[in-house]
Amino acid sequence: MRVWFTAARAWLLAATVVMLGVSASAEERPNLVYILLDDAGYGDLSCYGQEKFQTPQMDRLAKEGMRFTDHYSGSTVCAPTRCSLMTGKHTGHTIVRGNREVKPEGQAPMPADTVTLPRLLHQAGYTTGMFGKWGLGAPGSPSDPAEHFDVFYGYNCQRQAHSYYPTHLWSNRERVELDGKTYSQDLIMAAALQFIRDNADRPFFCYLPVTVPHAAMHSPESAAAPFRKKWPQFEDVIGRYSGPQVQNPVAAFAGMMTHLDTQIGELLALLEKLKIDDKTLVMLSSDNGPHQEGGHDPEFFNSNGPFRGHKRDLYEGGIRAPLLARWPGKIAAGSTSALISAHWDILPTFCELAGATIPADTDGLSLVPTLLGNADQQPQHDYLYWEFGERGRSQAVRQGNWKGVRRNLKANPKAPLELYNLASDIGETTDVADKHPEIAAALLQLMQAAHVESETFPLFD
Repeated sequence: MRVWFTAARAWLLAATVVMLGVSASAEERPNLVYILLDDAGYGDLSCYGQEKFQTPQMDRLAKEGMRFTDHYSGSTVCAPTRCSLMTGKHTGHTIVRGNREVKPEGQAPMPADTVTLPRLLHQAGYTTGMFGKWGLGAPGSPSDPAEHFDVFYGYNCQRQAHSYYPTHLWSNRERVELDGKTYSQDLIMAAALQFIRDNADRPFFCYLPVTVPHAAMHSPESAAAPFRKKWPQFEDVIGRYSGPQVQNPVAAFAGMMTHLDTQIGELLALLEKLKIDDKTLVMLSSDNGPHQEGGHDPEFFNSNGPFRGHKRDLYEGGIRAPLLARWPGKIAAGSTSALISAHWDILPTFCELAGATIPADTDGLSLVPTLLGNADQQPQHDYLYWEFGERGRSQAVRQGNWKGVRRNLKANPKAPLELYNLASDIGETTDVADKHPEIAAALLQLMQAAHVESETFPLFD
């Protein structure tokens, strides 16, 4: 295990929240595997209603564990969602609230002293590894992923991750040159499986923010071929995004998803082979709603399920996310939870399980009571909040079954609040703010309370 106490990590001396808990012994603490899909919609898993293709291994997580119906992503695009996951904060409080690029490679970094989930888990005795896409700090920056994880392999930069056939990836701080013809997801998954093998005898955190199914629609031909035969009507469609062009991107999307599904099955099989299956919590989610790029056809796949909106929207289709959790012997098989929850709940959940004290400034709540079948002991969010600085700038809040959305805030900082009753209008088709002005006013107050203005990602000028 590498030594990682540097001046840049002097936060350890000041962060009084980081200490080992006394309630979880090393024998009781589970290994933690968190798989984050990239731009997969709520309806892109067959256990959430996908009918065009099947995802049996992802479905296995639901069949042998718990499926959440009212879970949400940290944001509606990549970087802020990842910041929410890593810091346990919503986008009214996070440092990163948008996809701000750094040239020639990388995104805007988090400050060097940022308290993150892998740092907390490392301090609690876990070996931490990340395999996939980072997007929270350029190579060599104070927020290089190697500053947060013991082991890193994958894409530092979201822009580089637009192609599955890159010229290079990163292994810790070393640039790994590639031939531009190798499917990156296979390399990433192989590295993750090796990390699990290497750490099977000690507590580990394996973070797998895969790039599938983000555009471009690149799939191994063996995975896409059956869908080419199934949907020949799309053979004249050419998908253009980054890297090689794709013929029949509709077939390629299904191929990407089923190929990833097979790899998740390989991960589960490895846990069984290593005899750590019942010591490992596996969770799976997505970073935001479905995209509309590279030839992907989310309407054909009903990728956003019953919801309005896509990636970059704060309607449900942009932020409602799947969440599956499997821990044999601990989580009841085939269970379902309608708990209103979000990505910023993962940090306190994993900290509780690892025996690390939860930071006092988190916006999240531990999901452990729900996971372990004690829903009557589960703390509840008063509300969930999002903000997004692109597409004219917008805000959203959910409190109970009420959802408020404000759009075009750059042009009109006093833009009216749209109000939707999700209990009767899951598709957010009818704005009822005029009928319930007191509820609209209350949600607007929550938005004002949740938002702390950011100089880097301003919501109001």
